[in-house]
Amino acid sequence: MKRLLNTTIMLAIAVMTWGQVGVAINRENMKFEKGVKPDPVKVKPPVDNTIPIDTSTMYFALIDSAQQCIMAEKWQQAELFLLEAIKSEPSNPNNSLLLSNIATMQRRQGQLVEAIKNYSYAIDLTPNAVTLLHNRAAVYILIDSLALAQADYERIMLIDESDVESRYTHGMLALNMGDPKTAEKDFEDILRINPNSGMAKQGQGYLHKHAGEFEKAAQCFSEVIKVKPSATLLANRADCYLATKRLNDASLDIANALELDPDDPYIYILRAKLNKLRFNREDMERDIKLAIAHGLDETEAKALIGE
Repeated sequence: MKRLLNTTIMLAIAVMTWGQVGVAINRENMKFEKGVKPDPVKVKPPVDNTIPIDTSTMYFALIDSAQQCIMAEKWQQAELFLLEAIKSEPSNPNNSLLLSNIATMQRRQGQLVEAIKNYSYAIDLTPNAVTLLHNRAAVYILIDSLALAQADYERIMLIDESDVESRYTHGMLALNMGDPKTAEKDFEDILRINPNSGMAKQGQGYLHKHAGEFEKAAQCFSEVIKVKPSATLLANRADCYLATKRLNDASLDIANALELDPDDPYIYILRAKLNKLRFNREDMERDIKLAIAHGLDETEAKALIGE
């Protein structure tokens, strides 16, 4: 169960951190029920608000060419144009944005080490650019450099105390690394910013689950699921229901989670655990095979089931 817990924590972190590329993913359109409200999102100035670009220069012409390539998803050509723009005006303050764009394209192509380098160059030029720090931290998580990711989130918290996303992800990383006290403090800090924070409630759900307090964890997850259900949250609540032998409730959550994300191998592992508890050996073995077919290592799959 500990391995599955860590995996679902990392999945939750991934959902948060990848969202940073878009800065704000339709949060203003989310409907929140009574008792759970959206966390305040401060409008951050873009990192390119330093000086206007003279559209008659070669610098702008190269940026315009890069933009055309980006629209056509020709990432390598776009990167070359942006690098040429930087070379043409190496002291232009807008180069931070160009480096960030290069890093984001590299990240999209799986060139994670190069993406980190260019996010770092951009941060050197604009040290207080919170979005850049969020993006670099997200890539650190992808390469499993969790301590470096935490350092970036701590830096964000110093720059902007109201940035709840950095506190949430910092807390989730702490929990994944076996430091529940830090996680608890982070989630409490979010509640001080917004007493009805759904993000804090979600974090507390993971915290209770980590402590083996499955009923409390399920209650926390339920409050967030009422607002915005997700496969990850449903899977975590189902895992809590399995631990407390609420098998019918677990079955319903697993079915709903699979509707939202039929490609997640860990949801099939949960269903295999359910079938094991129901003494349905054939169905359990089927679900283990499905988890493996969806990318889970066979040895890990069987270990999670206890086979």
